[in-house]
Amino acid sequence: MSTLESSSWQITYPPSLDFGQQLTPEQLQRSMQDTMSQHEGGPVWLFAYGSLIWRPECNSVERQRARVHGYHRGLYLWSHEHRGTPECPGLVFGLDRGGSCSGFAFRLDEHNLHDSLMALWQREMPYPAYRPHWLSCRLDDGSKVQALGFVLERHLPCYAGNLPDTLLSQILASAKGRYGSTREYVEQTLNALRSHQMPDRNLEARFRRCHNLREA
Repeated sequence: MSTLESSSWQITYPPSLDFGQQLTPEQLQRSMQDTMSQHEGGPVWLFAYGSLIWRPECNSVERQRARVHGYHRGLYLWSHEHRGTPECPGLVFGLDRGGSCSGFAFRLDEHNLHDSLMALWQREMPYPAYRPHWLSCRLDDGSKVQALGFVLERHLPCYAGNLPDTLLSQILASAKGRYGSTREYVEQTLNALRSHQMPDRNLEARFRRCHNLREA
């Protein structure tokens, strides 16, 4: 266990994590139904800002580059299974309040919408770490749509927040879970954003700083 200090906080790694109980199929179904009851009608769009960009879960009939305002992408959610372990937790992306975020909007196929949404809920909501939310999303063609996004729940223990570079560099160097390492996950997302001419410059700069810390 290591402890890192800044001028205003102290962080112990690995953290003491409690993700709570996994949601049951009935709870997943209820969460999905509650979310869809707030949809304003028309096509159902999904906003993808992380691994959904390069590994989408749903069948879609249209994809456009898009941006949401009021939220930004950050490595703010602990991962104790997919990109890390309880002994060496990793991090995954989430939408947190403030700023803006580029990504993709997928218009979901209406013919198998329920199955697509359930697959999405099973992937994103095994634990209630996110809050499904309808986002105001501007598409690349200039139009605005209501798009489903998964927003971080700040009050839960699985919320890591904006960690210092010294700790993030340690996590990028060591955390690995069922689906690979945190570093690979970040690199795949950065590569996907670059390949579509919408790089996340803040994330790029932070990734370089953390790499340089490990090399120093």
